[in-house]
Amino acid sequence: MTQRQAEEIPVVAIVGPTGVGKTDLSVRLAQEFNGEVVNGDSMQIYRHLDIGTGKIPPEEMADVPHHLLNILDVTDSYDAANFQKNARSVIQDITSRGKLPILVGGTGLYVEGLLYDLEFGGQDSSDPQVRQELEEELDQIGDQALWKHLKDLDPQAAKKIPYQNTRRTIRALEVMKVTGERFSIQESQREQVSVFDELVLVLDRPRQALYERINQRVLQMADAGSEEEARWLYETVKGEVFPSTRGIGYKEWWPYFQGTISREEAIQQIQQNSRRYAKRQLTWFRNRFKNRLWLDASDEEALWVESSQLVEAHLNKKGIEK
Repeated sequence: MTQRQAEEIPVVAIVGPTGVGKTDLSVRLAQEFNGEVVNGDSMQIYRHLDIGTGKIPPEEMADVPHHLLNILDVTDSYDAANFQKNARSVIQDITSRGKLPILVGGTGLYVEGLLYDLEFGGQDSSDPQVRQELEEELDQIGDQALWKHLKDLDPQAAKKIPYQNTRRTIRALEVMKVTGERFSIQESQREQVSVFDELVLVLDRPRQALYERINQRVLQMADAGSEEEARWLYETVKGEVFPSTRGIGYKEWWPYFQGTISREEAIQQIQQNSRRYAKRQLTWFRNRFKNRLWLDASDEEALWVESSQLVEAHLNKKGIEK
């Protein structure tokens, strides 16, 4: 498929912070507009990590096909470049069957990289050995010290990468070690050029309402078995660090399993980290996307009316019937 052909493909992206209500809307839109859902969450790609990632249960899919869920073991590595390649192939397949691709998730880098063809440091910027050394350094010195190293080398890059985002910190350091250029310079050279004909809908709620919803969601996950799921992951990885172990809702249980904090403290830490992550997600979608429509998800029926009208108008522009 040529770039020109790809630019003609309509893609609806439902994005926003954790717990805002993306999943329910995506299924309803898929039913209404003959669509199929493409996962855009970096943790939902792993098998067995269901409760803590907020993965949609099969019984709630309403016969809507979902793609890029449960495609990896928890010991597998995966990154935005892998996602870009896989999701692009899935979208082309969905379109070839006359269906509407609906991208759903809150991992900003994954969504941005797919929709705007980011190069993730450009060619010849990856080195597995360098990455392994940086991951070992992370284990030895911790996330804040590794981020401080990035800040010393490239303050502009560090300003845009929270210290908690260890994967991105490692990637920035890896790119600089391999290419010899500051990561921020390469980032600044990026220009958002749409790969598809995208409609990006960002869901949000009033901040306090969102935080309360997140807190309640974490409690519901704990009641549903997120602790047991996290313990399975803890025992499976046997102390090794993988991308799957860095997800919020899992790593916070480790100290509890080791007997250094209480169960209540682990849950409170998950709630706090989830709220902080939601804030970072909103900042990402606000600052990094050139074309996005902000929708209030507080009233689910009003959200449905507004979003369905926007999708219908987007498809009518292309001359596509639902």
